[in-house]
Amino acid sequence: MRILVVEDHPTLGPDLKRGLEKQRYNVDLAATGTKALTLATTNTYNLFILDVLLPGISGWELCRQLRERQVTAPILFLTALNKVDQRIKGLDMGADDYLSKPFAFQELEARVRALLRRDSAPQAPVLRFMDISMDTRNHEVRRGERILILSSKEYALLDFLLRHPRHVLSRTTIAEHVWDYDADHLSNVIDVYIRYLRTKLCAEGEPDVIHTVRGSGYQLKEPQQ
Repeated sequence: MRILVVEDHPTLGPDLKRGLEKQRYNVDLAATGTKALTLATTNTYNLFILDVLLPGISGWELCRQLRERQVTAPILFLTALNKVDQRIKGLDMGADDYLSKPFAFQELEARVRALLRRDSAPQAPVLRFMDISMDTRNHEVRRGERILILSSKEYALLDFLLRHPRHVLSRTTIAEHVWDYDADHLSNVIDVYIRYLRTKLCAEGEPDVIHTVRGSGYQLKEPQQ
């Protein structure tokens, strides 16, 4: 599970990162909303932990922008602002939970576990993007009326892309989620499997929907006009 902590306090941010890493989570830390937004658009996270009062883009605004970009991972706010209307504001912007400062780390752990359990609830059985459909119950993949025969790794790669449409997915993110390894020795392998998948998706001249984002990774999105 990968978590992005967005906290500008010089000791709290690193403390949260270390504490969560001890619980076997992969954790990235950002001190500004701008940096967090960059990380969120180039990586896939299972949970966001946001301070409300951030320099530049506030936690509230960051939450709003994440939801506008169709980022659906749970968002947990950390804040010293305890008024009810302020909590409601965050929840209305798309947050899933609130934790008031100061807090015990054990309570943060419990909130994190609860949000990750909720997010891992059963997903829709059929994934769709344009004319591509994947029935996860019987592993049938179609492009239009055409059935695609995919290897297990091609299927897993397409499944991951379909669950994150329009997100720029780095090779590191793909390696962690599809291969369960880091990307150091897998970059060329990922490129090869992307090529295999493109060939099968576009075998009858259909437009390519897997776009290479130079220096960043790959993105499933509508063909460029």
